[in-house]
Amino acid sequence: MRGGRHIAAVTDASFDLAPGECLALVGESGCGKSVLASALLGLLPGNARTAGAAVLTGTPADGSPRPGAAGSAPLPGIDLLTATERELARSVRGRRVGLVPQSPAAHLTPVRTVRAQLEETVRELTDVPRHELRSAAEGAAERAAFPADHLDRYPHQLSGGLAQRAATALALVGEAPLLIADEPTTGLDRDLVDRTVDELRRHADDGRALLMITHDLAAAERIADRVAVMYAGRIVELADAAEFFGTPGPRHPYARGLLDALPERAFAPIPGLPPELGALPDGCAFAARCPHATAACATVPEPVDGVACHHVPTDAQAHAQEPADA
Repeated sequence: MRGGRHIAAVTDASFDLAPGECLALVGESGCGKSVLASALLGLLPGNARTAGAAVLTGTPADGSPRPGAAGSAPLPGIDLLTATERELARSVRGRRVGLVPQSPAAHLTPVRTVRAQLEETVRELTDVPRHELRSAAEGAAERAAFPADHLDRYPHQLSGGLAQRAATALALVGEAPLLIADEPTTGLDRDLVDRTVDELRRHADDGRALLMITHDLAAAERIADRVAVMYAGRIVELADAAEFFGTPGPRHPYARGLLDALPERAFAPIPGLPPELGALPDGCAFAARCPHATAACATVPEPVDGVACHHVPTDAQAHAQEPADA
């Protein structure tokens, strides 16, 4: 709620995410991606309201990513949207769901060094012996490409990129069965982007689930198994990553526009701006920016085969016939 008005920041978002899989959630800034992540972890403002379900299925009590591991009794499934703050704080955040936050500086304790925060996190989330905390913390930092000679610095002494890497190191410590990475490559140069997403990919390859929220389509292409495209609070396309970035390519006009805007592709930005979430138009929210809009777009399209668009067949066929250098 804002100014006495109800604003639907995310509507009808539906997807699943399996162990060992990476789902990239992409879209322009302000489309609701980070709101979705905050909802899953119970981090929305007090006046926010959620509906529906976000079920985290049972996971082994020993932290192993694979249910049924020897010597581990599965933890019960939990609906993240109805869980109490006590449940989320004590048994979910960090343990069953890790988070690389969008604003890492706000999540780092300002009066403690990075080393101290890593050691504390290792102590809380793992069974590493006390005398091995230092080396475990340094190992976590190395995984996130955080330089060892900066471990004894305080958050205010870090650049934005270093704060991002510190937050990534903290998120990886617990080996949570589900990791939510919200813009994990912000402030990093290309080499560090690749190193960071490769480490996140390894997290998934070890049998854990990864939800990566990003506007960096190159990073998404590098590690994602599937891609969900969000526009104005709705998921408008859900597709296999290989098909999305390759052939046949995106099917929703907005998703195609995102790829066409890349310098290595058509370098043609989508005209206009996204609507404000508090002033969404009737019907398809993308219609005002879409070259294929018709009178049918006055109603909200229902997803069909993962795409919410009234003109998917026509547009997909036309796009497939475009010249390769179009």
